[in-house]
Parts: sequence; C-alpha cells; structure tokens
Amino acid sequence: MQKPSLALGEPLIQESRRGAGCTGKTLIFLPLLLMGCALFWCNNGEDSQQPATSLWSTATQAAQPTRAWQSMQSMLPARNWQTMQPARTNWQSQAAQMMNRDTRMRGEEYGASSTSFYTKTEKQDSYDDLNVVLDAKCKDAKLRTVIVEMLDAVADITEALRSALVTVEGSQNTFGDQQLSVDVIADEIMWNKAKTSKVVAYGASEEEPEVKACNPDGEYTICWDPLDGSSIVDNNWAVGTMIGVWGSKSGSGKDGLIGATGRDQVTSLVALYGPRTTVLVALDDGVYEFSYGCTPEGCQLADGTWAPWICSRNKITISEECKIFAPANLRATKELEGYKKLVEYYMQNKYTLRYSGGLVPDVYQQFTKQQGVFSTPTSAASRMYWRTRATTM
Repeated sequence: MQKPSLALGEPLIQESRRGAGCTGKTLIFLPLLLMGCALFWCNNGEDSQQPATSLWSTATQAAQPTRAWQSMQSMLPARNWQTMQPARTNWQSQAAQMMNRDTRMRGEEYGASSTSFYTKTEKQDSYDDLNVVLDAKCKDAKLRTVIVEMLDAVADITEALRSALVTVEGSQNTFGDQQLSVDVIADEIMWNKAKTSKVVAYGASEEEPEVKACNPDGEYTICWDPLDGSSIVDNNWAVGTMIGVWGSKSGSGKDGLIGATGRDQVTSLVALYGPRTTVLVALDDGVYEFSYGCTPEGCQLADGTWAPWICSRNKITISEECKIFAPANLRATKELEGYKKLVEYYMQNKYTLRYSGGLVPDVYQQFTKQQGVFSTPTSAASRMYWRTRATTM
C-alpha cells in the first residue's frame, strides 16, 4: 500500500517523532497546500501531572475561619454567638465536603487543574539567538539564508497584523475564497521576500497557486499559505503562516516542484501569530521553536538591544500517548460512523478538547504540549476544501 506524503510541515513532524518512538495509531489529516493532502497517523503525548489548584480548592481555602471571623465572634453577644455556632459548624462541614470533592475530581481528571495541561517549560538563565542556533544546527549555508529570509517575512507579517484592520478586500483568490486585507498584505510580504531572495529560484502561494520564477541563480522552491485562518482572524484568534522549502530540482518539472513530495522538503516552517509570534523550524537534528520580539532577562545584547529572534524551545519531540484532541469537521460524524465512535472514545476516556478552528494553532499545540491529535475527515455531505492533490511515494 502506498503511503501518502505529509506535504508542508513533514520535516517538522518527522524530526519531532525521531527519538520519541511515535508509532502509527491515530489518523491526522494535515490539509496543507500545494504538494499533497497529509495523511498522518500519530497518537501523541503523555499524561501531565498538573498543579493541585482549581476553583474548588481556591474557594475552600477562602472558606477557612480567619481573623475576621474571630473578630466578629468577639464583638457578638454571647447568646448570639451561641446561635451562630451551628451555622459556623455547618460552613466548616460544607468546606470540608468541597475539599473532598475537589480531591476526587482531580483524581478522576476533572477540573481545570488536571485537564488544562499547563506549560512545563521552565525559565532559562539565557536563550540562544537565531544565528547561534542556525550556525550550530544547520550546516547548509544557503539553507540558513532562506530560513532567515522567511523569518524576516514572518516578522513583517507580525507587525502588519498588529496595525491592519481585518476587512474584505473585494477580491477572490483562485479557489473562490473572499480575500481579506490581511491575506493580501501577508501574501505581498511573502512574494516580496521571495522575489528579492538570493537563494529562492521559484515561489508559489496558496492565494495564487502558480509557480513563478524568482531568482534564476536560486537554489530553492518555496510554497506558502500566507495566512491560514481567515475565517477566525476577525475574532482576533491565533492564525499562522505555513512554508515548505524544496530544492529547485526536487521534482521533474523545471521549477523543481512537479512530482516532488513532502519527503523531498529540505525544511519547513510553521509560524503562529498569537499573543506572541513563534515559529517551528525543522533543522538538522530536530524541531526548534523561535520566538519573535521577546526580551527575557539575561538576553540583552551589549548595545542594550535584544535579538529579534531567540530560541525558546529546542529538539521538540511528540510523545506516543496523548490526552488532548482537536476534532475538526464534526459535522462528518453524522455520516461517518467511525469518526463518531472515535470522538465518543475521546470523550468517554476524558480526553481534553482543544480546538480553535485554525489549522496552525490546532496542529502547533502538539509541539508545545508535546502531545495531541488533530483530525479532519470528510464525507459526501461535509466536504472540506482540499486545495491539494494527493501525492504518493
């Protein structure tokens, strides 16, 4: 049986699975652009031990007798205090019941404290900047150049998203989608970077999936979705950019793209625009995350400034087991009995639902949480926009 390619982001997934022992268990569709629908089996993650703090425990701590209660007791006449004593005893009993309930709920993985999967990332004394990491973890000088150029584009898109309003542009892309102002801005930034690059030979965008020549002396063909999440960006939710990089001679066509697969990529980048801008990058020995514009203590440069990009996570792996799921296209459960049973299995086994409706944040969390599963099957009545053609090895 032929195995479908992973399209954009495959180097990220392959590097994350390396060393994690990830085996094929759970169906993940990554509908990435241009070079192939991704059909990816991987059940990720491991149970997290969460802080023993919840609304219940906070409430019960607040319910304990305090000096204020003792002061009120001293001000009350003796007979009134005697009449209030049973109420106080009842209050203490209720507080104890709440604490017991909180303990039971934590043990059964209920409540925010045991299902939110808070970060385990600890603060470091210092963080390496982009150049330090690339010099050590990316031996190809030209590949380092294209990574830096793409991160420059991501930084420009970040600044544009902070200042641009989300409005209808009055045009449609090749697939008939209504273009938003931010779509057009992000795509222009990507094209400007590709056309002025010293190492990019060809480029193609999801907004206009036509491979165009950039630099005749270039080494790479790059493809991108400039802003994934157009349907949720007006809510100010997290959105992202996906970039795949191939050698310009990977495929059979003159642009190096026709016939190329996801496995032919030399690297890929997935940028997430949220409260912070972070980017996952596949390097020689694994997946690294870089954060833009962060100013952690200990990272100030000699001239008093900060490096624009710092390495916030390194050699990210995804575990085999998980307790987080992101089920897209739930309408399909009405027609697909298997998908319905899968979702019911997650619910019955108390998996945590984390789904935003944006492909980038919903897949990205598998790298930050180091676990999780994303699914988006289709049915005859619940179709998806497959903007790619399936490629096989």
